[in-house]
Amino acid sequence: MADKKKLVSEITSMDVDFAQWYTDIVKKAEMIDYSSVKGCIIMRPYAQALWENIQSALDGMFKETGHENVAMPLFIPESLLQKEKDHVEGFAPEVAWVTHGGSEKLEERLCVRPTSETLFCEHYAKIVRSWRDLPKLYNQWCSVVRWEKTTRPFLRSREFWWQEGHTVHATSEEAMQETLQMLNIYAQFAEEWLAIPVIKGEKTAKERFAGAEKTYTIEAMMHDGKALQSGTSHYFGDGFARAFGMQYTDKNNTLQYMYQTSWGMSTRMIGAIIMTHGDNEGLVLPPRIAPTQLVVIPVASHKPGVTEKAEELLGLVKNAGVRAKIDLSENSPGWKFAEYEMKGVPLRLEVGPRDIEQGQCVLVRRDSREKTVVKFEELAAVVPQLLEEIQQALYNKALKNREEHTYTAKSLDEMQEILKENIGFVKSMWCGDLACEEKIKEVTGMPSRCIPFEQENIGDVCPVCGKPAHQMVVWGIAY
Repeated sequence: MADKKKLVSEITSMDVDFAQWYTDIVKKAEMIDYSSVKGCIIMRPYAQALWENIQSALDGMFKETGHENVAMPLFIPESLLQKEKDHVEGFAPEVAWVTHGGSEKLEERLCVRPTSETLFCEHYAKIVRSWRDLPKLYNQWCSVVRWEKTTRPFLRSREFWWQEGHTVHATSEEAMQETLQMLNIYAQFAEEWLAIPVIKGEKTAKERFAGAEKTYTIEAMMHDGKALQSGTSHYFGDGFARAFGMQYTDKNNTLQYMYQTSWGMSTRMIGAIIMTHGDNEGLVLPPRIAPTQLVVIPVASHKPGVTEKAEELLGLVKNAGVRAKIDLSENSPGWKFAEYEMKGVPLRLEVGPRDIEQGQCVLVRRDSREKTVVKFEELAAVVPQLLEEIQQALYNKALKNREEHTYTAKSLDEMQEILKENIGFVKSMWCGDLACEEKIKEVTGMPSRCIPFEQENIGDVCPVCGKPAHQMVVWGIAY
């Protein structure tokens, strides 16, 4: 226990300072290091392995729906970025510029991509000629740069990693279908792989992506009640197509403009995993996405046969399809227990001389600390079952947290009363007027999160102006 206390003592309690708890976790679990450029992080092997698992799962889902991966340049000429007015205005404050190549000043500034809509538009305008060339369903995995003033690892950094999908279609109906399909994929991934329940909905006009006609989002609640925008999907209509001359010849040999979408999910989801499932002793990782699902810890490994049996059990669970490792270091068992709890490994397998005599080992769950004694011959069946139970338990716990911190309000005064003692989602009706949306944010500090697809009738009037209201909106303090 002394080993555990020593490791955990450097973690601030989440109940004392949630922001500092988060920073302590990402450092102590060896997920990141800070680089010499302010606001940029080094993804250490453990975080990179987690991101690779996220990539692998999402990439498979994209390819099942017909999408192909491409790679676009890092730099965007200023003249290209300027072609879509709303888009460039939305990103202008965060753009990083390259002004020199070697010692020579460039004739035209180059933007370090904050997103790649303009690059894809230029490309599609060249390669799509007729209706036979459509749709084009492209995605790329890359990093982007946005010069944020306030940064936090994974949640908001000046360079971050993501995927960005960019598709073009012959009709608005096809493009809208694509937009919603990708939102549903994000929601499915968040809930089934990351064990994070989400609310699907549409962003208000104020919160839309720059240049989009419609923006759809999945919103998640973190352990502290704050909201995290976890994935977005945008319908552009033909706005970008008109700006970039993206036309094709239809079946009637008539020139038409293409309809476009974009959608993205980023390393922000690593932050979401930490803040949704973590506790005061470190990470708690959902088994489906965890780099290591089970760690084997031999107890009294200096005694005859213990290491050999531990390695045999490692092979057994690996053959059952489990991502597993063994720790044969000279650290004490107590230190190892604490280290892998810190790293959120879902299951720990302990085996020592007495266990070997009895033909059994001990499995310890990271989420509940529950111990299960398992016969060696039953291990291959029990471990996958336990991992699924942990996955579901984490989802249920996160859903319970969201339900317990979701409130309804019929007036601005009610919203303020709720926020005096609680942080969470607040549902209210809204008339659709921008002034009322801005007033709620000004008074409560809560921007609108989304207009949920699943609507509830919790009143007839807007909480600000008292006019008739037919839309329910979810509001929340956001990361």
